[in-house]
Parts: sequence; C-alpha cells; structure tokens
Amino acid sequence: MKIICEIYRSPKEEGMYLYVKKEEGLSKVPEELLKVFGKPQQAMVLLLTPGKKLAHASVEKVAESLEEKGFYLQLPPRNERDPEAERLRALNSKLSGH
Repeated sequence: MKIICEIYRSPKEEGMYLYVKKEEGLSKVPEELLKVFGKPQQAMVLLLTPGKKLAHASVEKVAESLEEKGFYLQLPPRNERDPEAERLRALNSKLSGH
C-alpha cells in the first residue's frame, strides 16, 4: 500500500486535519463537513506506507478511511469539553457510518 496523501488544516479548529488522496483532492469530502471545517489550508503532502508513523492516527486507519470514504478527518485530542468539537465528532460519526 502506497498512498500519496494531501493533508489540510482547519482554520476554525486547532488540531483538526483533513486527509485526502492527492489525485482526488477534496472532491469526495461532503459539503456539510467542509462548511464546518472551514476553508482547507494545505499543510503537507505525505506518502502513506505500511509502518509509517503518524502523530495521532494509525496509517492503516487513515488508509482504510481514504479507500472507503475518500477522506479521513483527524479531530483534536479530547483534553477539554468543547461543545463544538463534540458536535464535529458526532458529525464525523454520522458521515462515517460508525
């Protein structure tokens, strides 16, 4: 497995990132999620390979989400009870079907 992944940061929420396949861009990200996420700001391009270490997610989980949904949403760590972050977690659960 090798996936060239573009990672975008949210201007609205510190620590929120959106991973997409470089060749697909943001085309598979639901409009509702983009409204909540804000105008995506490109953070980096990364090659996902087995064994690669990511700071807050497993490569396998990110790759699976990219294949199934076309994107992976990384939310900030849950170190505070932020109502907006909780709303986004609920939205992400609904969008991913979990």
